[in-house]
Amino acid sequence: MDKTTEMDNLEMRLRALESRIYGERKNKSGKPVKCAESLARIQAGLTNTANKRERVKILHKKIEDLLKYLDPEFTDHITVPDAMKLEFILAEEDFLLSQAALLEQVSNLQPLLDSTYIRDVPEHATKLQRLSQIHIKQQDQSEAQSQEVKKLFEEYNKMMFLLSKQFTQWDETLRKMEEAKGIRPVE
Repeated sequence: MDKTTEMDNLEMRLRALESRIYGERKNKSGKPVKCAESLARIQAGLTNTANKRERVKILHKKIEDLLKYLDPEFTDHITVPDAMKLEFILAEEDFLLSQAALLEQVSNLQPLLDSTYIRDVPEHATKLQRLSQIHIKQQDQSEAQSQEVKKLFEEYNKMMFLLSKQFTQWDETLRKMEEAKGIRPVE
């Protein structure tokens, strides 16, 4: 059942692709042009041509050699002698030794990566996410609380300023009254 559905989906996709490529063109018999048939015809034609020509047969046999010759590293292999390669390696000896030491260190630390602590990271990640959300909520609450305390301090300071001003006025009034009556202020 599943393979049938996949085949039907594949055929529908192929028809849609063919209609996009060829549009409404028809072949000689009046049927819509099909990509698969066209490709099969071209492949058959190329195979027939290749089989008829001796040079093409030889070329097919030597294709591996041609691919080897086309590889950019092949020219390096031919042009760079072994002595030069040895000099390259010796020139990079310090770097290679340091890299080998680092790789050995990573190899020695591999058991730590396989530990239960590392394997439990996903479980801890969910806990950390919950704690993170709680922390953000508490930060917001703390900010609101800080604003409220700041507001209360401002009101307190304002009240103390007004009281101080009032006491200063009362002191001034009392001093004037004492002066008017001739009473000396107590210091």
